[in-house]
Amino acid sequence: MQYINNIGNHAKHEYIEKRVDIIKFFDEFGADATRKAFSRSRSTIYLWKRKLKLSGGRLSALAPGDTTPLHKRKRIIHPFIECFIVDYRTNHPGADKTTITPALTAACTLAGIKPVSVSTVGRVIHDLKGQGRLPKSNKITIHGRSGNLLVRERKPLKKKTRRKGFTPQHPGDLVQMDTISIFANGLKRYLFTAIDVRTRFAFACSYPSNSSLHGRDFLKKFVAVAPFTATRIQTDNGGEFAKYFDSYCEGQGLIHFFNYPRHPQSNACLERFNRTIQEQFVNWHIDELDELDILNHNLMEYLIWYNTEKPHRGIGNLPPLRYYLDNFICSSQKSNMLWTLTFN
Repeated sequence: MQYINNIGNHAKHEYIEKRVDIIKFFDEFGADATRKAFSRSRSTIYLWKRKLKLSGGRLSALAPGDTTPLHKRKRIIHPFIECFIVDYRTNHPGADKTTITPALTAACTLAGIKPVSVSTVGRVIHDLKGQGRLPKSNKITIHGRSGNLLVRERKPLKKKTRRKGFTPQHPGDLVQMDTISIFANGLKRYLFTAIDVRTRFAFACSYPSNSSLHGRDFLKKFVAVAPFTATRIQTDNGGEFAKYFDSYCEGQGLIHFFNYPRHPQSNACLERFNRTIQEQFVNWHIDELDELDILNHNLMEYLIWYNTEKPHRGIGNLPPLRYYLDNFICSSQKSNMLWTLTFN
């Protein structure tokens, strides 16, 4: 039987349905026939029936439980092997398991100790890292002006949260963000874009660079103009969505999803908006790249039209704000609703 953590909802339903069928078979044909047909004993069937009774008849009680052992085996490694790996990595920083294993095997043979496999060496290295017994890897760079060597400790990579199978149900459940590079007449500008997947409400703003500071500023602006509360932000792995941007997400309690590398399909809704804004706005305002204030003012005019007048096939040929009002705002709230889009 698979571990419960690895069983999806569909598989759980199949397990439950199978057990219900076995119980029905047992009630109709008896214990002997059930044991021959399904290899299930009388005590097992009674146990399932008891679970159903205690749960008030809920079929979910028949779902398989977690079969993870309560007491897991612990890896036992000879102290000689651990010390050898620590010493080897200290003298040869960054040496991997394939490099260490031949030398370790020779040393174990001389010491009369049974050698271990390459995979085991890799596991030991992982355990030693977790215990902090291996020297940390440092990054050495040269200062551009002084020429001095700079030694910086490498920070552990942050585990990125992926969207996986999450499907937005309400406005703000998932807001996709990206940047578009615009280069013309010797000038390069960056257009930050965002769209709410559920309502297609979109926003954009141009900046002189794609720094994470500008990414944070763009996120603040989106939060200010959106008529709903955003809870999840989805971006690619670009630097503009790291550091200050990511810190702001954490400070505001926003879940930050990262796309899988080289997988633009994850941001399909925003990719379509990027194409639209490129064709309908950017290409017609290229001569304004040196005047960002003018460019952004005209961009706000475009976004007001996009969100309040432009029909969208994905939401029943309605403008995003009309779709939002019709489907997520009750009539008493609509009368007091004031749409305000400003650029601060």
